[in-house]
Amino acid sequence: QLQLVESGGGLVQPGGSLRLACAASGFTLDYHVIGWFRQAPGKEREGVSCISTSDDSTYYADSVKGRFTIFRDNAKNTVDLQMNSLKPEDTAVYYCNAWNSANDYWGQGTQVTVSS
Repeated sequence: QLQLVESGGGLVQPGGSLRLACAASGFTLDYHVIGWFRQAPGKEREGVSCISTSDDSTYYADSVKGRFTIFRDNAKNTVDLQMNSLKPEDTAVYYCNAWNSANDYWGQGTQVTVSS
């Protein structure tokens, strides 16, 4: 079965950190653009960050630049999102997406809640 699975969400205080992981089952993350998106209650899904596994080029939304880092963990075969200096407005369900000209896979999402 071809699927993406996110992990690492949870409850964290403002200023804290979380690391999300996106793992592929049934296919390789090679030759895909892997993106992290998020959707807060009552809001549209928005792009947070992405990485091309072909050349490791990256993109960050302005709202997370300098706080979030996307990278491949080759040992675990995942694409991770390290989130530092978290703010309450980062609260959302975070989704992983793997895309290329032939594929477009989405995970089920993982909840991130930033609250004191």
